[in-house]
Amino acid sequence: MRFKYYLLLELIPSILFFSCTHFGDSMKKQELKEQVRTTENLSNNNSGVSLSNNKVEIKKIKLFIVGDSTAANGTPDAVGWGKKIIQYFDPDKITIVNNARGGRSSKTFILEGLWEKTISEVYPGDYVLVQFGHNDSDSVFKGKARGSLPGTGLEYEDGLLDDGTSQRARTFGYYIDRMVHEVMIRGATPILLSLTIRNIWKDGQIEEGNVLYNNWIKEIAVKRGVAFIDLSLMIRKVYQELGYEKVSKLFPKDYVHTGDEGADINASLVISGLKALEGNIFENYLSDKGKNVVPTDSSLVINAQISKLRPLPEPQYPELPNLIIVGDSTVRNDWGVGQNGQWGWGDIITQYFDEKKINIVNRALGGTSSRTYITLGYWEKTLDLLKKGDFLIIQFGHNDSGPINDNSRARGTLKGNGEEMEEIDNLLTKQKEIVHTYGWYLRKYIKDAKAKGCIPIVCSPVPRARFNNGKITSSEYAQWAQEAANQEKVPFINLNNIIGNLYNKLGENRVLSEFFPQKETTHTNLNGATLNAECVIYGIKTLSLSNLEKFLKNKDLELLRNYK
Repeated sequence: MRFKYYLLLELIPSILFFSCTHFGDSMKKQELKEQVRTTENLSNNNSGVSLSNNKVEIKKIKLFIVGDSTAANGTPDAVGWGKKIIQYFDPDKITIVNNARGGRSSKTFILEGLWEKTISEVYPGDYVLVQFGHNDSDSVFKGKARGSLPGTGLEYEDGLLDDGTSQRARTFGYYIDRMVHEVMIRGATPILLSLTIRNIWKDGQIEEGNVLYNNWIKEIAVKRGVAFIDLSLMIRKVYQELGYEKVSKLFPKDYVHTGDEGADINASLVISGLKALEGNIFENYLSDKGKNVVPTDSSLVINAQISKLRPLPEPQYPELPNLIIVGDSTVRNDWGVGQNGQWGWGDIITQYFDEKKINIVNRALGGTSSRTYITLGYWEKTLDLLKKGDFLIIQFGHNDSGPINDNSRARGTLKGNGEEMEEIDNLLTKQKEIVHTYGWYLRKYIKDAKAKGCIPIVCSPVPRARFNNGKITSSEYAQWAQEAANQEKVPFINLNNIIGNLYNKLGENRVLSEFFPQKETTHTNLNGATLNAECVIYGIKTLSLSNLEKFLKNKDLELLRNYK
């Protein structure tokens, strides 16, 4: 059974987690989506909810549209299907956000910041329809310079625009894939659409559409396991049945842009495609008009595929070195968008680095221990991303003290840094497993990273705000982490001590009120996560890690300075 959103704030390790793009059980999914919107948030973030008189206001799920003029609201004689699709949905149940913009390609939509604005407003449970290609075949660097390189590879080309500005262009597939993946890692669902059909006829036949771009879009959908709607074939079939004269009346301006009637036809076909997706997930969001639309043939859509692993961030620019971070929810909480007012320091630390020189990739996963991050398969995927010269920050420990074997999470590790091991019949996975010490797992990360030519940095767990006689006490996991780092001769940042000393100075009441959401002592709010991130940067500078320091911005550690 497929579902769209992981409600659990901490992942249960050996359950098969399905990708956020997957469909099924629409009623249960809608209940989960609505619950997602009832999480508490800070006044200075956009987690999809708001607080009024300490009461949580439920926000509707959003459906975003990104694309070019064929989807944009447009003008009276050039109307995109995105303008007309609104009437097919019930505005009391879902909000339609049409961010499609005329004249844009996949490249310029990203480079102009339009995508950044869109993705910043996307939250778990939302949907994003993506359709580009009409303008991507234009000149790459001349004139409007909106063309992307052909294909779906990672190659890029540097060139000069007409005004002398330098620009790096990438492939069409790269830009589409980036949008899709960034939607996925925010817990939302991307759906790809092939292009609209132009009013071009030959020998009584309407054009097939841009086959190359449609195939590249489909290729990305298959690669990421996300849904795809072949809108080109659907429109072509309708236009062919209408014939040249009737279709020409749908295009009052030119052969690309439809008027109201044509846009409505295209919008109805998008709905037809959405209704053909497995589970008919949009059924309860539709207006009466939308419910009357007949689903298209299932051969014209590709359903999202089941994934065992939750999608995690990946390097944005393959040619740059990476700083990859692995850890638990204190590093990346849930989807990393501030749900429940909780943030991990790994989501904040990016702002201290020059992202034009290094990729900051926070692949921490809530609920995992040093053991289960490996056994669930996340470390193998992360290790594949590491290359010679990269950096790896490792911070586990909060979940390592849990039970070694139970039918709930089974994520604990043996205490210490030794070579002890214990064979178990894992009650959760129903498999035999050899469990090692906490330090053994840390040393495995270190050795694996070194074997790839990377520089590992071990961090102790950040302290919980649990005071004993007015003080934060040192963690035994911090000691074992340091022992593992020393044994492998790699840098160690004792966040438990650095942050703990600050907490002790400030006192329990102030720490809880300023750095943690209400009734929380483990997961920090935005302020607390920022302080923790600055402590990591402080540790990097204190260790004089020149190879990594050179990528830092000249940014003041303001919070740390004020609280110290």
